[in-house]
Amino acid sequence: MLTAAAAGLEARGRHPFFQGVVEDYLARLGLGGAERVLDLGCGTALAARAIARRFPSGPPVAAVDISEHLLGIARRMAAEEGCADRIAFHAGDAHRLAFPDGSFDVVLMHTLLSHVASPAAVLVEAHRLLRPGGGRLVVFDGDQASLTFATDAPDGGEASDRVLQRAGAAHPRVMRAMPRLLADAGYRLLGMRSYPVTDIGRADFFRSALSSLAGQLPTTGAMSARQAADLAERLRRASEGNRFFGAMTFYTYIAVRGG
Repeated sequence: MLTAAAAGLEARGRHPFFQGVVEDYLARLGLGGAERVLDLGCGTALAARAIARRFPSGPPVAAVDISEHLLGIARRMAAEEGCADRIAFHAGDAHRLAFPDGSFDVVLMHTLLSHVASPAAVLVEAHRLLRPGGGRLVVFDGDQASLTFATDAPDGGEASDRVLQRAGAAHPRVMRAMPRLLADAGYRLLGMRSYPVTDIGRADFFRSALSSLAGQLPTTGAMSARQAADLAERLRRASEGNRFFGAMTFYTYIAVRGG
């Protein structure tokens, strides 16, 4: 399942939409290359690799994930791209890490918070890790509660949308709660940006998601294998017939550590 998830992360990360989002928030940060950056919950380290390629000198990017399997894939991908020496990989739980207080100038959470046990606790831990007086936090994630696929079911896909929204993230509405969560954790919000993505007619951004539905949904208990395969096939046929509709909104929040 983790191998399939990693393949999905890589396919999604290579899409122009995601590449543009990463470039957008990195540009808004205005990094100079000397900052100490932590990619928290790095997965296959898409963001860490983008930063490492952009800044070939300076301190290595720290990349942390709880999964040793994903870290192994991340190391291999970084080596293939020639930036492995610019990334320091660590296994760790985002809720509590071994780094000293104030270790980083920037903490980046790229599609992390919707999947952790406690988003509030992870934000507090990132606050501890950021340097006082200017350490910045970047949170990018999808609003899973906005995910929708139109289907030819009598309800137009409403019931399957609810299943997919719950199965896709532990906290499907967390990005709507971010202004409150950031304030409670001691941050000052500097800015945010929304990124709606919609495929009409044929699946483009969502193509990789459709290919993984049949395999991943049964593992979450959200659907039986037969139900998941049926949904994936119906959506695939809709795309091939130029009748597809899929949409979701993503958000980036940039905040500065208070205190």
